[in-house]
Amino acid sequence: MNELILVVDDSALMRKHIGEFLRQQGYRVEIARNGEECLEKVQHFQPDAITLDINMPVMDGLTCLSHIMERNPCPTVMLSSLTKRGAMSTIEAIQLGAVDYVCKPGGTVSLNINEAFPDLLSKIRIALRARVKRPRTVSEPTAPNTKTAERRSRQHTVRPVQEARAAVQEKVINIEPSADIDLIVVGVSTGGPSTLEELLRGLPANFKAPVVIAQHMPATFTHNLAKRLNGLVSIQVEHVERMTSLEPGKVYIARGDADILIQRRNGKLVAQPAPSSENHLWHPSVSRMVESAGKATQAKRIVCVQLTGMGNDGAQEMAHLKQQGALTIAESEETAVVFGMPQELIKKNGASCVLPSHKVANQLVKWVMRTA
Repeated sequence: MNELILVVDDSALMRKHIGEFLRQQGYRVEIARNGEECLEKVQHFQPDAITLDINMPVMDGLTCLSHIMERNPCPTVMLSSLTKRGAMSTIEAIQLGAVDYVCKPGGTVSLNINEAFPDLLSKIRIALRARVKRPRTVSEPTAPNTKTAERRSRQHTVRPVQEARAAVQEKVINIEPSADIDLIVVGVSTGGPSTLEELLRGLPANFKAPVVIAQHMPATFTHNLAKRLNGLVSIQVEHVERMTSLEPGKVYIARGDADILIQRRNGKLVAQPAPSSENHLWHPSVSRMVESAGKATQAKRIVCVQLTGMGNDGAQEMAHLKQQGALTIAESEETAVVFGMPQELIKKNGASCVLPSHKVANQLVKWVMRTA
């Protein structure tokens, strides 16, 4: 292990504790006290990953991140608070291109930051393998820097999966729904907010099916994610906090720290928040959402979408629904920030088609609006 991590925080205490912890894990560490110093050190040292505090003097984390993504794209993990303001800033950071975030326990200067170290280490390891996904306003098309591309080629080259993906892609042009689509269910984790924005921008306000999304996040974050997305896209976006009837032309974001179930009540599909299941690792659980959808309506009336994220949440359930007649989309490796969840769906022969994120919306419109 010889990766270099740049730790950026205005607190000397935070820099000391985080730096010492990462050195103990075998990483090389450089530090910066604010955004301006961070940009200088990114240019000089070309780190493999960055931990970046949001609240800093001279230049705040969001401004700094926007410059990083424009000048020297680098996998970045944000450090934020669980406050409402911190949650909104974190959502914005991920949409700017940050790979993930870690919440500081206790606020900006956390005396018990060591409690977050296991999460921080996990997120850094993910970031070191992740694709840097720039926002559309910074650069288009998205392209990883050389160091990121080299890491991905070493760690994600899996020939059987590539061959399976190519085979699936050859069949996409011939796929048509066998019935009208009642429901779209979307699973997403690391890198989700920017990918969801890209997806939802491509859906018209008169879209003919409801879209239910399980994004792995705490409740404060999912609430702010829904609020932010609703202000950015033409289709209406809601945060599901109680039993909610699912209507065509609306998007429903599952509440974090809980799960969401699709049910049928009085002949109508509804979304019902449920306590998080101890039998599932991630929440909101994509697996529970997809499984419940298959019980609430016919598989042939469902489209399942598996986007960027670490792990395998929802892969087995989506593959099962595909066997029963559902259509499924897996995001391709070329655009996935982390090609974990989509890859697992492909491995299970569970993807009707594999598409880059910027083509998913068009495929959904084709399937759902075919009688328009």
